[in-house]
Amino acid sequence: MTGPLPALHARAAELDALLARLEADEGSVRADRADATADDEHDPEGSTLSGEWQRIEAIRRAAASERAEVDAALARVEAGTYGICVVCGESIAPARLEARPFATTCIVCAA
Repeated sequence: MTGPLPALHARAAELDALLARLEADEGSVRADRADATADDEHDPEGSTLSGEWQRIEAIRRAAASERAEVDAALARVEAGTYGICVVCGESIAPARLEARPFATTCIVCAA
């Protein structure tokens, strides 16, 4: 593969793995919450299960959002519009695409 595809596919795989781990972590928290003896609200030694659940959910939302951006970038590659700013229609600098392969705007429009 050449161009942006290797980076986009690699990031998609990383995000898929992260989302799978987060799903497993969420399952573990759900199991712990179901345990009638869990009194996490009064445990001075750590975060509450509710707090942990919120942390996992926030990370999951961010990863899912980034995964959607990667999918959109792959669609732009397929459509032949990858690397073109969606605002001004100019080319996105290669350095920007290297740093953020799913960028949709050039540096000027992003500012």
